[in-house]
Amino acid sequence: MATPVVSASGPPATPAPAPVAAPASASASVPAPTPAPAAAAVPAAAPAASSDPAAAAATTAAPGQTPASAQAPAQTPAPALPGPALPGPFPGGRVVRLHPVILASIVDSYERRNEGAARVIGTLLGTVDKHSVEVTNCFSVPHNESEDEVAVDMEFAKNMYELHKKVSPNELILGWYATGHDITEHSVLIHEYYSREAPNPIHLTVDTSLQNGRMSIKAYVSTLMGVPGRTMGVMFTPLTVKYAYYDTERIGVDLIMKTCFSPNRVIGLSSDLQQVGGASARIQDALSTVLQYAEDVLSGKVSADNTVGRFLMSLVNQVPKIVPDDFETMLNSNINDLLMVTYLANLTQSQIALNEKLVNL
Repeated sequence: MATPVVSASGPPATPAPAPVAAPASASASVPAPTPAPAAAAVPAAAPAASSDPAAAAATTAAPGQTPASAQAPAQTPAPALPGPALPGPFPGGRVVRLHPVILASIVDSYERRNEGAARVIGTLLGTVDKHSVEVTNCFSVPHNESEDEVAVDMEFAKNMYELHKKVSPNELILGWYATGHDITEHSVLIHEYYSREAPNPIHLTVDTSLQNGRMSIKAYVSTLMGVPGRTMGVMFTPLTVKYAYYDTERIGVDLIMKTCFSPNRVIGLSSDLQQVGGASARIQDALSTVLQYAEDVLSGKVSADNTVGRFLMSLVNQVPKIVPDDFETMLNSNINDLLMVTYLANLTQSQIALNEKLVNL
């Protein structure tokens, strides 16, 4: 499969005529628009040589350019693919919600990367609502990077997205991810391609090197900066990242967390009865904590908190009022029904197996 490669070349850019201040939310994590990883040069309009994503390519800044600005060629922007995506500019309150499968897939891609590859990249898929962007799936995209050029297999990305749409038609392209703790000049060029796939794409960075002893996960959205009609640049503004999971994902996450306490990092699957026992033990511990807090408040050891009191009142109101004897009778009746159904299922299975042996005689 041919991989589009475009070498880094172009006229040196002039500095921006007037500095543009970074938004307040970006100042905490993203440097100001000076030569820094969070700001790099991109053209104001994408070349319209071809609307096919397979023909899209990216170039790095030439040695004479500064990462904060670049000369904008007078060309028509490439048309974006049809379909809903991130509607309009990103409001300041937008939140990116990540599912555990995203992090597991990114780490797995990083561990399986080609020899000599510094990082891996991929496409983020998910859904959009009024208050947040929920990333539920992703896939890696082959690419090669060097000091003066970057090559991305856009045909592979297009084919993978078409296959994903057959399984999950509601998932849209939300942006892309890359491993590493910062944003590079090549990131701006790759981000330009994804801007044609979805308006305001998200750029997710996952620090697989664990520089600060933890896996730093950050999300950004690009913002144009500079003087309109003159030299333009781009700046990455950080977004709020939260973690979400389905009930089935929670089971897997809990199982993975148990490997932290295993010497050989291996843990076996637990039975249904063990899971029920573990859940009951956690509920008992939580109730013990609540009772201890209530006793400390009544004795004056801890000052009362109105918020905690309202939560406890809501919890108590959700418990149905039932006589203990009636509850025990109802529980025993349900257990007997369950045992009867289990017995009949096993009896039916034995009869079917016996019938198959008699037929084969």
